[in-house]
Amino acid sequence: MPELMVVRHAQASFGADNYDQLSELGHRQSALAGETLREMGWVPDRLVTGTLTRQKETLHSMGFADAPEEHAGWNEYDFHDLLRVKHGGAIPDLVQHDRKTHFRTLRETLREWQDDGLQGAAESWADFKARIQAARQFSTETDAQKVLVISSGGAIGQLVASAMSAPPEQMIALNLQVKNTSMTRFIFSSRAFFLHEFNATPHFAPKARADMLTYS
Repeated sequence: MPELMVVRHAQASFGADNYDQLSELGHRQSALAGETLREMGWVPDRLVTGTLTRQKETLHSMGFADAPEEHAGWNEYDFHDLLRVKHGGAIPDLVQHDRKTHFRTLRETLREWQDDGLQGAAESWADFKARIQAARQFSTETDAQKVLVISSGGAIGQLVASAMSAPPEQMIALNLQVKNTSMTRFIFSSRAFFLHEFNATPHFAPKARADMLTYS
């Protein structure tokens, strides 16, 4: 059956003025991910990304030559916007630059968002879920047998939660586990869509690469 491989973008630029670009490590993570897929014999016959720079840079550094299609449904939720709304317009410096504080606050913010809080956010939780579903349909209504998508942690978390009919809070737990350049694989047909593998990083398996594993 056809397969949908959804890869999270590589390490971006946490704490920088422009998060939406890969770090130097991110480019190396991407290259290893692409090399590993080719060694596995998993060569895509359709490429899709969101519209974010970090997603497109990840695919480019993976070394697949074909031009990708784009679907904005694969983009991440705008966590900067959600955090600004939660904090009344300005994200506290500690939330923006300290990883532990950032992710604890983000978890609380996502729960509030899912409960229809954060009035004034650019995107509602319902709209986010709907666009992930639309992106999935766009990417799987195809004759391709191996579809490679480059997306982001929240989108992947929601895709997995939806495939498993999990409650909304499970999306948050999944989201915050997704590693940079990890591979989440689904089997699909016109009648079926189910999870086959979640958050795999075979390209970091050798001990010498263990320090390349990142989450943001």
